Amino acid sequence: MSVPTSDAPVLKLSNVESAYGPIKAIRGVSLQVRRGEIATVLGSNGAGKTTILKTISGIIDPRKGSVEFKGENITALDPAHIVQQGLLHVPEGREVFPLLSVRDNLLMGAYTRKDRDGVARDMEMVFGYFPILRERATQDAGLLSGGQQQMLAISRALMANPDLILLDEPSLGLSPKLTKEIFEIVVRINRERGTTILLVEQNANMALNAADYGYVLENGRIVMEDTCAHLREKDDIKEFYLGMKEAGVRADRRWKKKKNWR
Repeated sequence: MSVPTSDAPVLKLSNVESAYGPIKAIRGVSLQVRRGEIATVLGSNGAGKTTILKTISGIIDPRKGSVEFKGENITALDPAHIVQQGLLHVPEGREVFPLLSVRDNLLMGAYTRKDRDGVARDMEMVFGYFPILRERATQDAGLLSGGQQQMLAISRALMANPDLILLDEPSLGLSPKLTKEIFEIVVRINRERGTTILLVEQNANMALNAADYGYVLENGRIVMEDTCAHLREKDDIKEFYLGMKEAGVRADRRWKKKKNWR
């Protein structure tokens, strides 16, 4: 059963700018994610998608703007504090603890929790979503395949019982079949548990089908936003992100030349 979303945003970015030294990565980004929804940020390599997530989770301090989570200003707070507030970041590249077992990786995700019964219950929950992790529970995480490590990274975040998960490029390096499987489970987690998700993904087709609302990022700026159902019907999305080029469209057309987003 689908979990209804709330109009009140659980996450809100207002005119956020972040940089790496002299290089601005995101420029005046404003977006919001409503409680209970999956929102996605689409963009090419280098557009600034990962920087948005790192700024939200406190890994990067913004130079301007603000980040609010559940009504609290969390701009530039310590990442550990942000985790304790219920915001979890699943980074690009998975970053599991390779020398710890699968089970111990999952327990690391629950290190801020005091409810042992709840931790045991959620361990069974993630094994239900990803049965292969139960089979490999005693195996070192570094010996898992890329897809299994992605499952473990998502499950480790779930073990913290989060309100919001930041999910960075979950399809990276995975086969189309495995990507489809993981996206289906991400949607199940959202619908069944009500976990809000902000998804960064280059696979626009998968992201637009999984998410409720989407933002398009070009050169560090949001150039378009809409429901994913509407974005899928936009000509520019079809051409530049879904590979559905129309006959007679000039090959060199780009967002910066069209400037027709609203």
